[in-house]
Amino acid sequence: MTTDDGRSPGPAAEAASAAPAPDAVTCLALHYAFGETRAVDGVDLSVRAGEVFGLLGPNGAGKTTTIRCITTLLPVPAGMVRVFGHDAAKERMAVRRLLGYVPQQLSADAGLTGRENVALFARVFDVPRRERAARVTQALAAVGLTDAAGRLAKTYSGGMIRRLELAQALVSAPRLLMLDEPTVGLDPIARTSVWEHINAVREATGMTVLVTTHYMDEADRYCDRVALMHRGRIRALGTPDALKSALRARLRAARTPPTSATPNPAAASRSSDAAPTLEDVFRDVAGSGLDEQSGGFRDVRSTRRTANRVG
Repeated sequence: MTTDDGRSPGPAAEAASAAPAPDAVTCLALHYAFGETRAVDGVDLSVRAGEVFGLLGPNGAGKTTTIRCITTLLPVPAGMVRVFGHDAAKERMAVRRLLGYVPQQLSADAGLTGRENVALFARVFDVPRRERAARVTQALAAVGLTDAAGRLAKTYSGGMIRRLELAQALVSAPRLLMLDEPTVGLDPIARTSVWEHINAVREATGMTVLVTTHYMDEADRYCDRVALMHRGRIRALGTPDALKSALRARLRAARTPPTSATPNPAAASRSSDAAPTLEDVFRDVAGSGLDEQSGGFRDVRSTRRTANRVG
């Protein structure tokens, strides 16, 4: 390999060019507490560039707190968070320039048109003035809202509102799109529409997507890998198929009768051949039923408000 002037690059340049690209997100021993409550308790996590990664878990598991640490909306008091190699504690503005974020709470202004909402976010994200109009148009087109761009957001359906918020997050051309419960309160058709637009943008740009959701069918269908959190810790991580296969193997081992017992072939076939779902994996990790740490009044109120506004 030679440089533009015909000379061979030095060892340092060759080493730099051969170095692997950093992960989109890296969390090492991340901790965060609200008073005496440990919301995040030593999370180690890596999200590869270009993948759709699902962060799953019951209410109160620590998902949203982890997301807020990654987005720099919360400080990183202990541990480390990096976004494409940038330290979220020391390089907050550099990290924010790489992100698009759709929070669980609705962020669209009902009194503005779709175009005005996206233009407002273009200014907030400091999109260069000369590029704003084109970026706003591109973002609205990417989510299928070109024809409705001149209407007030309060006239939009629930699915359109969520797509509008997706456009708001996309207007800055982020390398990492973070979605906190993006389809909460939507009907199945609207949920599918939102995901179709997310995937279309991802395929066109190669951006990374980090999403939290309680819909296990969405995570199973759309996520390349998932991590399941419970009580502030990552309890399982892998592809949906790998996690389901691992649970199936454990169930088979647990149901294997002692060698002295006379096996019942029909019963063994019924118990071992039923393929677990990702929801079964979720239940296996989180246990059945709710406890005092599974979210709180504010979590429930926030989710209900969002569901009511988009429903």
